[in-house]
Amino acid sequence: MRVISGERKGMRIKAVPGDQTRPTTDKVKESLFNVIGPYFNGGKALDLFAGSGGLGIEALSRGCEEAVFVDQQFKAIQTIKENLATTRLTDRSRVLKKDVTVALAELASEEPFKLIFLDPPYAKEQLADQVAYIEQHDMLTDNGVIICEHGSETELPDQIGRLSVIKRLRYSTVISITLYEFTELEENA
Repeated sequence: MRVISGERKGMRIKAVPGDQTRPTTDKVKESLFNVIGPYFNGGKALDLFAGSGGLGIEALSRGCEEAVFVDQQFKAIQTIKENLATTRLTDRSRVLKKDVTVALAELASEEPFKLIFLDPPYAKEQLADQVAYIEQHDMLTDNGVIICEHGSETELPDQIGRLSVIKRLRYSTVISITLYEFTELEENA
């Protein structure tokens, strides 16, 4: 695995040892970032179920100012910290060893995020509920995007509160990604 683009382009990052996580492949990561915007001018990223931290590290490399990484597995937290040290991004990051529900409750009172990545183990997906919580607690900036990676058999709703699906991407018979953003911006324009 590597950083695909930006200021840390080409730097290698480690996967979490064992089979408890499923890292997003470089090919999927590159395609995803081509869709959501190849580069960013600031903003914060939130990498939930972070695993190796690859998505949040990619966002930092491409211009996000700060990233928060959340995972509850000890091996994942160790790997994220190693990858942040390797890519020299530790000073722009926070790593939380917490359950995602607990972390969302704690982060709800902070400044909203521009990018929120949700990549749970497919067997434990509660994506619609987590997206609803993020929307209800105004955790996403007006121009932000929520990126949900999920099993291809999972069908997420077109609308969750004020959030609407802007794109559905299918990468294989196993992996799909659904992207949400606020729809009220167009209505109020």
